[in-house]
Amino acid sequence: MYDPRQLQVLAEVARTGTYTAAADALGYTQPAISYQMRMLERSVGAPLVTRRGRGVQLTPEGRALARHAGTVLAALRTAEDELAALTAPEAGRIRLSAMQSSCVSLVPRALGTLRRTRPELEVTVTQAECRVSHGLLLEGAVELAVMCDLDFNDTDPSGSSGGTRDGTSARDSTGSRDSAGTPDSTGDPSVAVDPRLRRVPLLTDRRCVLLPADHPAAASPTVSLADLAGERWVLESGRTRFLAACRDAGFTPSIAATADDQLTLHSLVANRIGLAVMNELGVTAHFDPRVVARPLTDWPVRRVFALLWPDTLRIPAAAALLHALRDTARPPDDTPLPS
Repeated sequence: MYDPRQLQVLAEVARTGTYTAAADALGYTQPAISYQMRMLERSVGAPLVTRRGRGVQLTPEGRALARHAGTVLAALRTAEDELAALTAPEAGRIRLSAMQSSCVSLVPRALGTLRRTRPELEVTVTQAECRVSHGLLLEGAVELAVMCDLDFNDTDPSGSSGGTRDGTSARDSTGSRDSAGTPDSTGDPSVAVDPRLRRVPLLTDRRCVLLPADHPAAASPTVSLADLAGERWVLESGRTRFLAACRDAGFTPSIAATADDQLTLHSLVANRIGLAVMNELGVTAHFDPRVVARPLTDWPVRRVFALLWPDTLRIPAAAALLHALRDTARPPDDTPLPS
């Protein structure tokens, strides 16, 4: 049986790419890292790394063992949390990673509920793109993640990341299955939910257009891009899918400003600089009587879900947080948009 401490060293070497950086991260000396790696290689019976410049590169055996090391270390952290909860049933701590739009609406409301009903629980929140949250969950750095199923590469013409600040785009998902931990694609074969994780649906989220309250299109319950062809736009830096949708609708949008902050988008629309697009989770977090939101008719909805290791539900604090998230999440039809 492999030594968990040596597996932790391997995982850190895999993450950092050098023995020196792994030593700094773990609080070891560099010779201690080298020794632990030699002992692990002796146990495996094969080299786990090869030298590459000033760093190291995992061998096929090293990559295989590093994948399993992540699973083992995450399970050990879960065991620690579960036992801590069992030995101190009135206390609990849980770490949550969540995409940006959920951090301005769904997550704060759920945490507010927990503060009232379970004040002894301590929840630490990290805002992160979906890909990052998925990695944190696999590493055992968080117990729960709030993500969406439209998460894949979308590069804008300048070469920078083209998704929203959630790390999402607006193409529809094609590979999702059930929520019991079976393989689940997040829209692109290169970004798939690990089949060992459990997906718990929370809500569906529509893409909306923000308009001045007296805009002619505000009188309609929904809008299409073709109806707004002559407008000026305030866009997020990740705009590849939006530009493609505008081309499909027969026009090239006039871009008046670029902003990635939701409050800034609201303010620019309120002051008639241009129209904006935003996911409904972000829309409902702000209220300005000068701005209304109307769902886009030609844009697929995204599904927002919690992701966790199945055993995590045995931790009372994690189960309480998931319960609060599910209670807080409501179907879009029940969530009023600014009007």
